[in-house]
Amino acid sequence: MTARASDGRVPGRRGQATRQRLLECTLAMLDTASYRDLKVVDIAREAGTSPATFYQYFTDVDAAIAELAGDMAADGATRLGGLLEGTRWSGEDAEASVRMLVTGFLDFWDANRPLMRVIDLKAAEGEGRIRSTRKDLLAGFSNGLAECVQRKSLPDAPANPWAMASVAVTMLVNVAIQREIFAASEIPDEDMIDAVARLLLAAVTGTTTG
Repeated sequence: MTARASDGRVPGRRGQATRQRLLECTLAMLDTASYRDLKVVDIAREAGTSPATFYQYFTDVDAAIAELAGDMAADGATRLGGLLEGTRWSGEDAEASVRMLVTGFLDFWDANRPLMRVIDLKAAEGEGRIRSTRKDLLAGFSNGLAECVQRKSLPDAPANPWAMASVAVTMLVNVAIQREIFAASEIPDEDMIDAVARLLLAAVTGTTTG
């Protein structure tokens, strides 16, 4: 999608570079400052430009964050979908394969934690564009997981595949959000990943052995 200035213009090469630098500085500052404390003047200073220049490209800080979130969601949906496609749910290596899926999901969340923290906050507050972005990030993964449940579960499994997938994705997301809390509680990361992998395998197949 073509990047545009706040007035709808398509910036030239230098303008595109400035716009990208403002986005990169916004993202970097989310890692060190509270979202509520982030100001246009601080982002502009970090990017080596002026607040007036910032407003040429974004109406406010929220607009820049929404742009970052949209880019991350598009890339993330592809990445998470790839993890799911490569997962084996049966056979001797099923548990190890599902473990790799869990690790990949958690690593993706960790890599985007500062932005995900803001997305979760704004989605919980009902911000429509961010809610839609969060849905876009997880919808393909959730639907793909539901299809796995449908194909791999035991014949007499009573659960609705989409309900099971939604619960499983909620589990993954909440573990990802609280991963730092697990670490502070001295629960070994490897043990936590093993537990999630076994639960996920059971959710999809009805067994913990594949």
